[in-house]
This record gives sequence, structure tokens and C-alpha cells, in this order.
Amino acid sequence: MAGIPTHIKAWTYSEYGKSADVLKFDPAVPIPEVKDDQVLIKVAAASINPIDYKRLEGGFKDTDSPLPTAPGYDVAGVVVKVGSYVNKFKVGDEVYGDINGNALVHPKVIGSLAEYTTAEEKLLSHKPQNLSFAEAASLPLTIETAYEGLERAGFSAGKSILVLGGAGGVGTHVIQLAKHVYGASKVAATSSTGKLELLRKLGADLPIDYTKENFEDLPNKFDVVYDAVGQTERAFKAVKEGGKVVTIVPGGFHNGIFFILASDGAILDKLKPYLESGKVKPILDPKSPFPFSQTVEAFSYLETGRVTGKVVIHPIP
Repeated sequence: MAGIPTHIKAWTYSEYGKSADVLKFDPAVPIPEVKDDQVLIKVAAASINPIDYKRLEGGFKDTDSPLPTAPGYDVAGVVVKVGSYVNKFKVGDEVYGDINGNALVHPKVIGSLAEYTTAEEKLLSHKPQNLSFAEAASLPLTIETAYEGLERAGFSAGKSILVLGGAGGVGTHVIQLAKHVYGASKVAATSSTGKLELLRKLGADLPIDYTKENFEDLPNKFDVVYDAVGQTERAFKAVKEGGKVVTIVPGGFHNGIFFILASDGAILDKLKPYLESGKVKPILDPKSPFPFSQTVEAFSYLETGRVTGKVVIHPIP
């Protein structure tokens, strides 16, 4: 098709290590092939997640795709080509999603930190019209992770929940989904002092300043504790008898429900009405968006662990 280049700009790394050392701008990477069940996306925005730098540091090299690779799971952009089996999307559609079906097994060689990337149609959803590309790109991995954890914990209307790491990428969505989608009776969440007001705005009834109080000392226990920070052992002291602890941080306590997200566009489809009505909102860190030229700075900032919501890179390129 006319207008699609053979080579594209991307951020890539050829060896594992720290992002500041190994992530380099490459002005001429071969454009990825589009398989029958995939679409080619002209990338407008991407967001980065801790899994991106864990992968970059060689955290799961045994199952990774071959290097060099361009990182990036979350994408928002425009479909410019469709594979022969694709029927959910057509050229010109604005889409978003997490482009890697299995986070740890052979993620895409050319991820979303590139001018173009590919994704299977089942991983993508139509972008809600009220959201910018930057806002849409912030959502997929974290909102799907939040939803999947609540589902695995059997969360439902009238139950209470404690969210550990309420101001982070996943936590901001756990609070919103629990309150505004599932109908939680009570949402408590932890953050540092400066982020308590955000927790309230998102729907937390009880914001907890972890620098001043220990959540496990709260007199009332919770039906579900969602651990987005890796405090699973402490989480069990805050859960009711028969309640559930769900965690997204490996190496946790053996009784917790630990899972790694399998990306699924159907979750985004299901949540679209809540995103369109504004009941559930994308939360971008105040430093976002970073321009494409400052991708290394964006990684360095994400690696501080002090991010509120999401780090987004936009415009691309």
C-alpha cells in the first residue's frame, strides 16, 4: 500500500542492561511483517510499564524474542494495513491495546516505541472517541491487569477492597473499577502523602498514607486485598477470613492469587462504556507526555518508582 515505508524510526536495544546504557535511537529499522491475523498500526502514542524495563534488563531472557528489539506493550494509533483474516478493523480505524498476548513469551520484536507496530486483532479495541491517543495509550496493560485481578478475586458489588499502591498505573484503575464498575461497598488504598487527594478523586473512601500508618493495623478487614507493590505477606494481615489476596508482583506469598496478564481486546471493549461516560478515567503522570526523542528520560523516570498513573510517550515519532 502506498505511503507505508520499508524502514522506520524506533528505539531499540541490542543487549540487556540499564535503559540509560542500552536503549538507542535507530532511524532505519525494517518495518515488521503483518501476519494474517494482525493489523499494522501507525503509532500515535505509547506508554511504558515496569515490564518494559524488567525485560530490557534481561528479566525473562529465556522466553524473550531475539535482540535487537524495540520495547513497548501499550499502543494507540491508526490502522494502515490489515491481514487477510482480520474483520474487526479496517484501514483508518483508531485503535489501542496491549500488543503482546503473553507478556513474558516472545513479545513483539518491534514494540510500540516505533513509528509502526503490529498486533493481532484480538488484542486491540476501537479507541473511545472522547480519549486522546496519549490517554488511550496509557490504558491497556494496566486497566486489563486491574480488571483481571478483580475477576480472579471474585470481586462483586457490596464487597470491600484494599488497594496497595493506589496511585500507580494499576492501582489507579483498581480503585476506579472497584468503585464505579463493580460497586464496591468500601475502597481503601495506600499511597504517599502527596497522592491521597488523587485516591479520593478516583473513588477511594479511605486513603491511607503509608508513610504514617500501617494498613495491617486497620480494625476492619477487607474482602479483597489487591497488591500492586509486592507486600503480599502483609496483605494477608488485612484480609478477612475467607477473603482473597491478589498480587501482580512475583515472589509473593504462596496463598495469594498471582497472575501475569494475557492481553485481551475484549476487556477494553467491555470497559468502553465506562471510559466513554468518564466514570473511569486515564491517569497520566504530570510529567507525561514525553516526546519520542526523550524515551530514555521517560524510562529513567519510570524506574524511580515514583510515577503517578502512567508515563506516556507522544507524539511518535
